[in-house]
Amino acid sequence: MVEMTSVFRGVLDLTYNDESPAHLQRNYQMSTASTNSLISPIIPAFEHVPPLQSGDRLTRDEFERRYRAMPRNTKAELVEGIVYIMTPPVSADGHGVPHFEFITWLGAYRWSTPGTQGGDNASVRLDAKNEPQPDVYLRVLPSHGGQSRTSDDKFIEGAPELVTEIAASSVSYDLHEKLEVYRRNGVQEYIVWRTWERAIDWFKLVDGKFVRQMPGADGILRSAAFPGLWLEVNAMLNGDQARVESVLRQGLASPEHQLFVQRLADQAREK
Repeated sequence: MVEMTSVFRGVLDLTYNDESPAHLQRNYQMSTASTNSLISPIIPAFEHVPPLQSGDRLTRDEFERRYRAMPRNTKAELVEGIVYIMTPPVSADGHGVPHFEFITWLGAYRWSTPGTQGGDNASVRLDAKNEPQPDVYLRVLPSHGGQSRTSDDKFIEGAPELVTEIAASSVSYDLHEKLEVYRRNGVQEYIVWRTWERAIDWFKLVDGKFVRQMPGADGILRSAAFPGLWLEVNAMLNGDQARVESVLRQGLASPEHQLFVQRLADQAREK
């Protein structure tokens, strides 16, 4: 006796036993082969990607694989092979406002300096164990003689000339592990705004070591990597945007900035 059953393949199938007529057995075999050929291509093969967790010890390649599978609002870094995940909330005074002030200051310089590029929270591939995501960076473009490069998948590889970070205090890893990573990979200048301590640290790479820079008698810090990038620290800390802008404009009008712009243009022509 032949029974009719409904199966997961979504078709009606005939079951049979050894006593079933030969023609039913043949029809069953043909139906099974046809059905298998239909359904096998649509079975999904899902790859399980573990989520990133703070403290994970990963290679850079594995870090990127897991990062791509995380929710879009995730911000994570790989520092010395260890994963750090920055989670909201972020306060205005502790991060948001200082971050914006740095972007505005560096952005104004970039607009007046062709051949440079700034960015916010872009992952930077430094070496096999380090892929930080600096709050703000400024670099000379590869086409104009810069030390970093852009990969085929549009990541920055190598160290930008200048990196800035917003840190709560001097105990932050921005002033310890990340400082060492940036130094070792050749970041020329590293600026850290310690928001709760109301201080800005500016480090310059000298003979392979980061040396803290002190303002001149006029209270102004001047960049060596980006001539004309001037900052009056007290004005920035006190939120005096007009003074910050005025000092920067003085730097942009300086002879050293004009020479730097010309040098970048010459580098681009040579390439």
